[in-house]
Amino acid sequence: MPTSLKVNAVDAARLTSAYPEVFRRSFAQRFGLALGAGITALYLALCFVAFDVGPAFVNGRWDRASVYLQDWYSWRAQPRLRFEGGAVVPQWSSRGQYPPGAEIDWLRPLPDGGYSVIYEDADNRVDVRATKVDIYIDGTRWPVAVTEDGVVPPPATEENPYPATLSYDGGKVVVTYGFEGQAEIRSSQVFVQRRFLGWANFFFDTRSPFWGKSFGELVRLAAIGDRLDPARSNLVHMGDDFLGNRVWQHADILSKLLQTLVMAFVGTLLATLFAFPLAFLAARNITRSRLATWGMKRAFDFLRSIDMLIWALFFTRGFGPGPIPGIAAIFFTDAGALGKVYAEALENVDDRQREGVKSVGASPALVNRYGVVPQVLPVFISQSLYFWESNTRSATIIGAVGAGGIGLKLLEAMGTNADWDKVAYMVLLILLVVFVFDAISNALRSRLIGGPGHC
Repeated sequence: MPTSLKVNAVDAARLTSAYPEVFRRSFAQRFGLALGAGITALYLALCFVAFDVGPAFVNGRWDRASVYLQDWYSWRAQPRLRFEGGAVVPQWSSRGQYPPGAEIDWLRPLPDGGYSVIYEDADNRVDVRATKVDIYIDGTRWPVAVTEDGVVPPPATEENPYPATLSYDGGKVVVTYGFEGQAEIRSSQVFVQRRFLGWANFFFDTRSPFWGKSFGELVRLAAIGDRLDPARSNLVHMGDDFLGNRVWQHADILSKLLQTLVMAFVGTLLATLFAFPLAFLAARNITRSRLATWGMKRAFDFLRSIDMLIWALFFTRGFGPGPIPGIAAIFFTDAGALGKVYAEALENVDDRQREGVKSVGASPALVNRYGVVPQVLPVFISQSLYFWESNTRSATIIGAVGAGGIGLKLLEAMGTNADWDKVAYMVLLILLVVFVFDAISNALRSRLIGGPGHC
């Protein structure tokens, strides 16, 4: 049975006198946590009001965000069925998901010259003719007349209102079939959007003889099939057509990704080489001149206080777009940051090793070489590896402002507002590279400093 411990008045007074910080806590010790939490909550509430967070969420275009998200993992065929000279003429977007003259199962010609756009099934389709468009929603027909003055929407009454997926705003009729897509009917055309899972023509565009073939057919052609081009094997032919895909531009994207990696590596390497010797000048226990250490540390502060993005904008104006501004931006920012980290590591070395080397009459250079560098070198390399890994991500951001690399390509794809599947492709490539470099960096750091995974 647990027993209670009783303390008499004399012992209580003695303990209170010996440990006053335990028994007589200050106001901050007693109420500091609650006060800090209250101040944080008040600050967040003020930010919520000052930045109009509520109205921003209420007025956000969530429907548009949903469409963009769907574009990441699917593709849209977007033919325009134009009314020209009493006929319906299909006009395709520049991405060209189908070759000329291809038979498309969801876009079927009608006997009278029009086209039927099939969505979920035959009960959910849009029949387009030169003077009228028939919309079918779950088998119910909603006719739309097309005139030179505009479109005449289907009649609706209180007893027979429009379904939620059909709308008319005075200039166009819009019908939506969920993920399958939608159709926008105007007086001059019907703008069709038909959505499918996956990325269209990711491996081969419509010019390639390998377009539309299954995985099994491609394997057979690569292994035992007759050469489609006598000058090269089918496997090489496939690689050339993959890299030369004019829609996905694999060769250009991969070259830009390599450019980003080179920017990160060269910028970090130059910053390391620059910061390494200057950190000795900034360390107070190595350089006895206070003016020199103070000036060097302020120089490091200046370099790292200006964000890498600002440096990239500055150098882009001076050198023009390309990898040179990106390398310079990484170099300037990391030189300041690494210099500060290196100097702090030097100021915390064990002076006994320095004194031991100095006691045998070694010069200051040899003292630093054998008494200091062995202590800090693992830390220096570990920090440089971490910055290299981080700069792999940062190089993408600064590339978007003109410093070259995949960041600029990513910005271009976002600017079209129609290539979000290509944006997803580049984001996945960046994530893959970051994961690989993170694993390499962690493995090297663990070997250097003896962390987890050290053998």
